[in-house]
Amino acid sequence: MQGDFVPQVPLAAVAKRFNQQYRSEAFDLPAEVEGMPIFRDWASGKLAERLSSPFWQLSKPQKNQHCLDLGCGVSFLIYPWIDWQALFYGQEISSVARDQLTARGPQLNSKLFKGVRLAPAHQLEYESVQFDLAIATGFSCYYSLDYWESVLAAVRSVLKPGGFFVFDVLDPEQPDAENWAILETYLGTEVFLEPLAAWRQLIQQSQAQIVKQKPGELFHLYKIRW
Repeated sequence: MQGDFVPQVPLAAVAKRFNQQYRSEAFDLPAEVEGMPIFRDWASGKLAERLSSPFWQLSKPQKNQHCLDLGCGVSFLIYPWIDWQALFYGQEISSVARDQLTARGPQLNSKLFKGVRLAPAHQLEYESVQFDLAIATGFSCYYSLDYWESVLAAVRSVLKPGGFFVFDVLDPEQPDAENWAILETYLGTEVFLEPLAAWRQLIQQSQAQIVKQKPGELFHLYKIRW
């Protein structure tokens, strides 16, 4: 992807917002935002449980598969990678999440944990056709469709033939989508409310096929293959 055009993207703002969250630092929000039910759920941790996308229900990592988790956060510490016995490669733009995962991942299982790189999703400095599965959940809504066109192209280049890419997108038709977008804006990250039809068109334009999909409370999961 080096040399290709990549649209202007808010990488620094997204990294700052999640660094603050991973450090458990307080956000300075107006009283009217803190009064929103969705904020109270976010502050209590209940929202994270509701919004987590179960990517393994569409494509469970298999034993000895090489899996790339984009925007991984601390995925290796909270999901059952040890039970899956899959090889975990992480990539993240939050330096705090990267540092936490780098410190604890090898202690959990040094054979399965293959490290985590600090880089955005469109910059995949890996061997071509290296991965059986790529995952990207929880962050597509912070970027434009034009940017995601470059992400899809990058992911395609590192997947093995027949490999899958599982990612989620915000469904703006869900009842809480707009309130969640307002909350995220005050937390420091603008949210793009793109219709699912636009995402399906983007997938089709990338020459990928939707193999399976799963609606959620706010996020819609896609499993695609090129």
